[in-house]
Amino acid sequence: MLFVWLGIIVIVSAGVVLLLLQQRGVLSGIGENRHLRPTERTIFTLEIGDIVQYMGTDWVVEGRLTYEDKGYSWFEYLLQDNDSIRWLAVDEDDRVEVSLLEPTNQLEVSQGPPHQLMFEEETYRCVESGIAKMTRSGTTLRRTAESCQYFDYEGPDNRVLSIEDWNGDIEVAVGQRINPRMLTLLPGTGEHVYRRLN
Repeated sequence: MLFVWLGIIVIVSAGVVLLLLQQRGVLSGIGENRHLRPTERTIFTLEIGDIVQYMGTDWVVEGRLTYEDKGYSWFEYLLQDNDSIRWLAVDEDDRVEVSLLEPTNQLEVSQGPPHQLMFEEETYRCVESGIAKMTRSGTTLRRTAESCQYFDYEGPDNRVLSIEDWNGDIEVAVGQRINPRMLTLLPGTGEHVYRRLN
């Protein structure tokens, strides 16, 4: 009788181990040799084709830019919903800060943006600036240079404004800091959903 119970325990233990290995992606199906994509996403692991749900809109990740300045790095995801474009900026210093910004052409910027500026009757002050080197994946619109000069501004009520100089091509985006817990992140196909961006 003891051998029967030992046999049952061994079989059940082996089944549990195999199930755990399969869930972790160590084991694949019989005859398969494929890479298993992670099924959970964070704001740090989003990939092309993933979905970012925010305030009733499903944004598709179409690209990612990684900025690096003097050993410090942060990144932005290019999000698209039909003809609408946003940048999801993720910055981790002492704490994680996430902002959703929309490109705008409503602010005229000359060379050397000021320390303080007005936009839509709100005052923004520059809190950080420098020159960042770039790495990119997917679609990044006109942001194709190897480096850019950046100026990050803060306004009232968690408003943010970004000015970037890409070899003379000035990009301005304005938006707001958001709570990352308000985002729902869903894994996608790993491929672009939108073929062309305006």
